[in-house]
Amino acid sequence: MERARRTRSVLAALTAALLAVPGITALSSAARAADADVATNGGFESGLTGWTCTAGTTVNSPVHSGSSALQATPSGSDNARCSQTVTVQPNAQYTLSGYVRGSYVYLGATGTGTTDVSAWTQSAPDWQKLSTTFRTGAATTKVTIHTHGWYGTGAYQADDITLVGPGGSGTGQPPAAPAGLRTTSVTSSSVGLSWSAVTGATGYAVYRDGAKVQTVTGTSATVSGLAASTAYSFQVTALNDAGESAKSATVTATTAAGPGGGTSDLPPHALVGYLHASFANGAGYTRLADVPDSWDVIDLAFGEPTSVTSGDIRFRRCPVTECPNVESDAEFKAAVKAKQAAGKKVLISIGGQNGQVQLTTTAARDTFVSSVSDIIDTYGLDGLDIDFEGHSLSLNPNDTDFKNPTTPVIVNLISALKTLKAKYGAKFVLTMAPETFFVQNGYQYYGTGKWGGQDPRCGAYLPVIHALRDDLTLLHVQDYNSGPIMGLDNQYHSMGGADFHIAMTDMLLTGFPVAGDQNNVFPPLRPDQVAIGMPASTNAGNGHVSPAEVTKTLDCLTKKTNCGSYATHGTWPALRGLMTWSVNWDRYANWEFQKTFDAYFG
Repeated sequence: MERARRTRSVLAALTAALLAVPGITALSSAARAADADVATNGGFESGLTGWTCTAGTTVNSPVHSGSSALQATPSGSDNARCSQTVTVQPNAQYTLSGYVRGSYVYLGATGTGTTDVSAWTQSAPDWQKLSTTFRTGAATTKVTIHTHGWYGTGAYQADDITLVGPGGSGTGQPPAAPAGLRTTSVTSSSVGLSWSAVTGATGYAVYRDGAKVQTVTGTSATVSGLAASTAYSFQVTALNDAGESAKSATVTATTAAGPGGGTSDLPPHALVGYLHASFANGAGYTRLADVPDSWDVIDLAFGEPTSVTSGDIRFRRCPVTECPNVESDAEFKAAVKAKQAAGKKVLISIGGQNGQVQLTTTAARDTFVSSVSDIIDTYGLDGLDIDFEGHSLSLNPNDTDFKNPTTPVIVNLISALKTLKAKYGAKFVLTMAPETFFVQNGYQYYGTGKWGGQDPRCGAYLPVIHALRDDLTLLHVQDYNSGPIMGLDNQYHSMGGADFHIAMTDMLLTGFPVAGDQNNVFPPLRPDQVAIGMPASTNAGNGHVSPAEVTKTLDCLTKKTNCGSYATHGTWPALRGLMTWSVNWDRYANWEFQKTFDAYFG
């Protein structure tokens, strides 16, 4: 013991002597720490674990090393940024490097406390190494490293990203993967989970079907907003300042069946069709009484406003000069009652291509409620279909949260529909028929976007659907007259085959981050709330598919068989059915659409 004291005294004296020599200084804590790669999952072997991406996925080819690499696809308003925040030491030197492929690929660091840095390449037809260095500021303990492309220039790949320098002041390495994951409760819309605590973890991330859905500080969580009668898989990771662990073992759970707004007396699988009740076209006029019994929901097209902003909706039945075989009002009302006696639902559909409706004021909202009520009461209808198209719905520039909208035309429509639902009660049937631009397109874009310049109608139906999801009987998005839409596989899908309908429907039943924000996820709808909108014939609209493609769509979504290139995130045997534009056009085409539905569901 005495010898040890003497040794320490000698070392102390030597240190003091060295410090007295000009140019010799004490080593900083950063310098004493060994350099290491402090980035997490830089080779993307654990998917996107540790990374936050606006439009990224992992691929197995091309890769620089290992079995996976990042692939991200910029769009016209998104540069496909992927980033992670890393714990670092103050006053320390770091080298950031990685391998990239593609045009205009960037690798950089922000929040350095000194000068943020970036390296980039204009063109990398094969793997090219990017590298840059920076020094952290005196108070910097975290920096964000990132990679991104450039707007509209195509997909890029990145792999083997490293940040080499002194380890951060935390634990120095991510925690171990959680063990003991199990379900604690299952309802029609939620699954409760619990797991064992992990030493050194400061929080946990919960994944549903591979996508991060929430973070918690404890060892339990409830994942809500799920679809009824649907199988889900769950995993958990542990978090600390050094990063995120590998994922736990997977547990699966199937949610219970559950009734929804006005669906309890619909058949398990329903056929929905629009009936040209206020006009005639090349399909001819079809009397309501002549609609075959296969049609479970009949939408009378259309109720239209007296002016765009009046909120005053009128339903004018087709005049005899245009529709020579039109029935009388008495015959029409009798046909409504006969359909209802046979278990069918007859709704008034508001809007359509020419019926622009903008409830810009509370006065217009109140007029909408009273005028729609008059139509429902006059004809004894079962409910209402919202078919707002064109410029009826758009978002104000700073309205960015679909869960808390502020745009008057959105807020007033939600209020009006809730009022109508409350007035008529639980059996009131509420359906919506938006175009893909207003719904699934919200996966990429929402409103005018962070930097402005986007079409303010992008995703504008999402706040309405979300606010009414507990009252909504059916959502049947028009999977026709649509441009290419990016699916959850981050690939664009176009009309003309089963894959388009499968991808668009999977998005509704899986949920998706709005505008790529993983912290702002549009929750899935129940499968009994969803029908697939298709044109009845080539005359009815762009995007018609053959009966064989309709069958493939239904097989994939309800049985996970006969699928094409798109991999769904679940199987939904309770999918409600099909919607078409229109009954008239299907009659014109010898009832091809109806026959396909009947042959499939019996």
